[in-house]
Amino acid sequence: MQVNVSARHGSLQNGDQELVVEKVEKLRRLYDRVNAIEVTIDLKELDKPFVEIKVSIEGSDDCIATADSTTVISALDLAIPKAEQQLRRIKEKKTGHRATGHKHIDPIVADE
Repeated sequence: MQVNVSARHGSLQNGDQELVVEKVEKLRRLYDRVNAIEVTIDLKELDKPFVEIKVSIEGSDDCIATADSTTVISALDLAIPKAEQQLRRIKEKKTGHRATGHKHIDPIVADE
């Protein structure tokens, strides 16, 4: 799995990139078909950084979670649960809880 971290309109502080990668890699444990994760941090407004997490999944649409907060790490902490929720929903749809087909239902014999 590939994790890309990029910053717009500035650069990250020392150690922030490693912390971002460490936190985002935990998304992989929710769904094993994750191909890549891209984290974009927009520092245009320094007092309110904007974080976008894009999770590419094999055989499905991408998950995109965004958040902004007072610091980069707190914005990341707000965006990760959103991405987790989307991954859980996609996994639930893929693994399915489909109804049992009529061929596999045992017939009920009525007493006469």
